[in-house]
Amino acid sequence: MLIKRTGDLKTSEITPEHLYLNRRDFIRGASAAGIGLASSLVFPDPARSDDRWPRGKRGPYDTDEEANTFKDITTYNNFYEFGVDKSDPAANSAGFQPKPWTVRIEGDVKKPATYNLEDFIKPYKLEDRIYRMRCVEGWSMVIPWRGFPLSDLLKKVEPTSRAKFVTFETVYRPGQMPGQKQRFLEWPYVEGLRMDEALNPLTLLAVGLYGKDLPNQNGAPLRLVTPWKYGFKGIKSIVKINFTDKEPRTTWNISAPGEYGFYSNVNPGVDHPRWSQKSERRIGEFFKRKTLMFNGYADQVASMYAGMDMRKNF
Repeated sequence: MLIKRTGDLKTSEITPEHLYLNRRDFIRGASAAGIGLASSLVFPDPARSDDRWPRGKRGPYDTDEEANTFKDITTYNNFYEFGVDKSDPAANSAGFQPKPWTVRIEGDVKKPATYNLEDFIKPYKLEDRIYRMRCVEGWSMVIPWRGFPLSDLLKKVEPTSRAKFVTFETVYRPGQMPGQKQRFLEWPYVEGLRMDEALNPLTLLAVGLYGKDLPNQNGAPLRLVTPWKYGFKGIKSIVKINFTDKEPRTTWNISAPGEYGFYSNVNPGVDHPRWSQKSERRIGEFFKRKTLMFNGYADQVASMYAGMDMRKNF
């Protein structure tokens, strides 16, 4: 184990099953059950529907499910650089400064460079896409992202034939990100994809949600979105993108290799060692729903894993 730890904080305590629900969501749901849950399901709360998205025509990659509210999405987060509780990112990220920002492209690529954020984004047409998102802890949301396909960036920077994987790294600023002062994970946060996953049209580099710039707690100013994988693959506040011929060592896989695999595809048939993955609870709902293979995106991604042992390559 390569991870340094402080105090009594253990990896097994960071994402326990009993914390996969925000306490306020649980209390709200339990109260609804006691005072008339049925009526609340038939007549939606107007206060929860005034910021729904999208309002126009849905695109070919959009789910037809209703988006969670902006409040849901921005107050219930995993972003351990700001703390381990779901409310910590919103509470502790106000001092984070996402501008100015640079992104370094390096490794097995023909056009390495360091870009300021504006120049990095400028060549690409931003799209609004509404994706189902599933957390390994058992909760889910529907989020309207704004961004551009990662494949567009790959076409621009031209990875060489040696590049088999792409690695992403989060900024390291313990002065602005108090969670990084605790060594329960190895910082800076690192994630990665196989090259065909990076080229899949579902894979986004997101710069916004609900048509607005990404809030700090959601990964400002640049994050990865892979909707068929568990949420921890969606690395936030990216400052470096590296192309390599070797499968990268990723943060959660280093911390707990028996619990967090490199691929991390949503799979109801492979349980987390400490809880089942067969069902999930959508934030804002009381009852659980069945978890879908690849989070419902099997038609778009299953072919990439044909012939693979999905229990071994979890």
